[in-house]
Amino acid sequence: MLPVLLPLRDQLPTRTYPFVNYALIAMNVAVFVLEETAFASGVTPEALTFTWGLVPARLVADPTTGFETVFSSMFMHGGFQHIAGNMLFLWIFGDNVEDAMGHLRYLAFYLAGGICAAAAHVLIDPTSTVPLVGASGAIASVLAAYMLLYPQSPITVLNPVPPLWLFFGFFLHLPAWLVIAEFFVINLWDVLANASQGGIAFMAHVGGFIGGIVLCPLFMAGRARLDDYARWQRLAERRRVGRGTW
Repeated sequence: MLPVLLPLRDQLPTRTYPFVNYALIAMNVAVFVLEETAFASGVTPEALTFTWGLVPARLVADPTTGFETVFSSMFMHGGFQHIAGNMLFLWIFGDNVEDAMGHLRYLAFYLAGGICAAAAHVLIDPTSTVPLVGASGAIASVLAAYMLLYPQSPITVLNPVPPLWLFFGFFLHLPAWLVIAEFFVINLWDVLANASQGGIAFMAHVGGFIGGIVLCPLFMAGRARLDDYARWQRLAERRRVGRGTW
């Protein structure tokens, strides 16, 4: 089994303020606070997730009344660790994808990625009555776009092998394609090997990732070419360290 790579930050600047990405993070956190408030008032997690989570059997039986859960489920989470991990990934990778696509396109792309994730989850088991919650599928599409746009961008990750801390330190700097590809491989492995233990839920991650691969070129149509953006990034870096001017 591959050691899990926990990303901590990237080093790629942005040209614009990523207010859509920050708004998505804020919405996820706000919904999580509402969930915890509801639990404290006596609402059971099962009741809340069944009402607002995506239940494949319900959606298939009546798409007109169940379709809203495709979107509501994107902003719900199953615990602090769940939302903390998702928001970390969104904070690291989402701002640069928004910068490349533009604000409105990025919002549409994020929601479309979530729809792809939901579709994959429903198709793998349309009779399931287990609710799906979480932003993971939409975020997986963001990771796929980042990998296509900035494959060589250095990502700082926590060294996953403690014995190697003595030789390489606590942190490693790895290319984005490697960090994100590992995310996809781990989730695909869970789908193939652990379906009976709940691995089917990881199909949403895989569906979102594949959706991001397909949709990214469409949402980048007419935007700045990647080599032009890379050239700007180098100029921005020189300016930041005081070694050059515009």
